[in-house]
Amino acid sequence: MQSLGTTVSVVGGGVGVVTEGVKAGIAGLMSLAAQGSALPTEGGGVFSITFNQDYSSLGVGTRIGYRLYSLSTLDKLELICDNDTREMECLGECWDADSGKLYPSSGAECYRVTCNEDTCIVERLFSSSLVAVVSLSSPRKLKVCHFKKNSEICNYSYPNTILGVKLNRARLVVCLEESLYIHNIRDMKVLHTIRDTPPNPTGLCALSISNENCFLAYPGSNSIGQVQIFDAQNLQAKIMIPAHDSPLAAISFNASGTKIATASERGTVIRVFSVGEGARLHELRRGMKRCATIFSLAFSPDSLFLCASSNTETVHVFRLEEIKETRPPVVEEQQGLMGWMTKAVSASASYLPTPVADMMSQGRAFATVTLPFQGVRNVCAIATLALPHRIQKQTRVLVASMDGYLYVYSLNTSEGGDCTLIKQHRLDGHEGGPTTGECAGASTATSGPYPGAAKKTEPVHTDGGGGEGTYAGVLRGPAGTVMTEADKMSEMAAACESPPKSVLKFDDVSEFPPV
Repeated sequence: MQSLGTTVSVVGGGVGVVTEGVKAGIAGLMSLAAQGSALPTEGGGVFSITFNQDYSSLGVGTRIGYRLYSLSTLDKLELICDNDTREMECLGECWDADSGKLYPSSGAECYRVTCNEDTCIVERLFSSSLVAVVSLSSPRKLKVCHFKKNSEICNYSYPNTILGVKLNRARLVVCLEESLYIHNIRDMKVLHTIRDTPPNPTGLCALSISNENCFLAYPGSNSIGQVQIFDAQNLQAKIMIPAHDSPLAAISFNASGTKIATASERGTVIRVFSVGEGARLHELRRGMKRCATIFSLAFSPDSLFLCASSNTETVHVFRLEEIKETRPPVVEEQQGLMGWMTKAVSASASYLPTPVADMMSQGRAFATVTLPFQGVRNVCAIATLALPHRIQKQTRVLVASMDGYLYVYSLNTSEGGDCTLIKQHRLDGHEGGPTTGECAGASTATSGPYPGAAKKTEPVHTDGGGGEGTYAGVLRGPAGTVMTEADKMSEMAAACESPPKSVLKFDDVSEFPPV
């Protein structure tokens, strides 16, 4: 079996690769010259924000690394990994151009500043220590790291820019603009490659987290909203679902992998389909007056609710009522005026245009969240969080925004209505947060998954070593730990266990029944 510590290249050699590498090197030098010696600001430049598979963790990619947060409790956002660091090294002596001599260093100009790579994709595997990372400086290179031990397990290179990475306990999927690579996550072997897919410049794809229904979804067309469902376990195409008339903007599986939610670029209608048969289960209307760009869709853990965030200030929460196939009851014909009115209404409904009839049958939002901003890219989720000094958990709506904040809203699962802001956390490693008014001036979201997504250059760095970082809480680990090949194999296998080994679920009633 191939060594995990060795870089495995999917890119073929040739003159074209060398030419692209030279161009990338020149472009990088010109960029460094333009930037000069300016230091990156502390915590500035958020490139990506993603929840993990069960919404128990949040990953933030920045210009100088990445951070991982634990979302186990409501009152506190625990920083469990801080790779977003920089170090200063005194050079000892500096060169004086006027005198042509060396003199002892005394100023900031005589220090060398080293930063971690700018991270545009960070994906954590559930609550394990494995994290997949892609940097802007090496957009074709994927690194799988062990963040507790600050070690790199393996890295892969691909023909074009990596636009998306999805993983569960069985598969790791890398999405390029016109192809998808499916890896076995236990040994990172490439099991299958889906080539010549329709152009997918945003890297839109979804991977089910279920072990029984391990499905991969991606756009089947770039002109209409077709969803291609691929069986990632048996490596074969399953079904093509004609979801919308316009191209797809967002897709998401539920936890069991039996349902998939879709939204088009128009953003007015959200549909839920059965993965097995492709049957339409729900049709939900987000709005009627204006179109919107849907940023994210997310099911609740029990699949009873679905939330959708967009470039507007409103996050919609829909209740997915179970569809029961029952025959309509036989009603005796009423006499008099009421009977005549019932017949008239029933007869007129059959003459309504199909779009109008469909619109009247579409579901409306059960609850809404009003954000203090609009136009900023964000991701939403419905999670159950523990409350302080309480055993029971409460359902909450989470919205993580590219402006560097996490918003926690209440959700009344019985009555719905307007959701109230409960907590607001900063994602730059500092406590506190701005008021509602301060969030209104956030910058406009960029088009695409992250800045520089259209780059098609060779990876700049090929070093297999991991970066240095600091860690918080009980997950703090030794920096620079050297992992052997056996250790890497063991860590990959342990992380893929369901549930992972050495993880005790203290909130699981079956393991720890309440007293």
